Amino acid sequence: MRSGCGLSPLISPGCRILILGSYPSVLSLKAGEYYANPRNMFWNIIESIFSIPFTLPYNERTSLILARNVGLWDVYCSCDRERSADIRIKNPEPNDIPWIISQYPTIDVIFLNGREAEKGFKKFFPDISIATRYLPSSSPAHAVRLSEKIEKWNVINEIN
Repeated sequence: MRSGCGLSPLISPGCRILILGSYPSVLSLKAGEYYANPRNMFWNIIESIFSIPFTLPYNERTSLILARNVGLWDVYCSCDRERSADIRIKNPEPNDIPWIISQYPTIDVIFLNGREAEKGFKKFFPDISIATRYLPSSSPAHAVRLSEKIEKWNVINEIN
């Protein structure tokens, strides 16, 4: 199944950090929300590192993450994929990451949520000079304990 262009970037002036996933899950696309799958650990990680309760309504969580100068988007705009697994992504088309960087010049680091995001970013954007850092995927398919993910993701606080 060919997926259309994913979610719009969640970003605001002053964002210093951009977290890029690979492509939204089926549940996220349906809800129109980043990391809408309740099994995805993204919002649990955000709660731990920023004290933003994952139980808050989505619009409140996103307002609070933006207030921390953190934006969200995905490396891919579209792809062929069955269900939501990154390992099933075929024929990805990139989002316009150079455009977002030009529109938000305060971004000084890009965090890549998982290996597929890292792989796609390196493939499509080898000339982007902004610092990038890999983070273990927040996906439940990435079999690492939540505590380990939180420990690795806490590097965001060192920059923010």
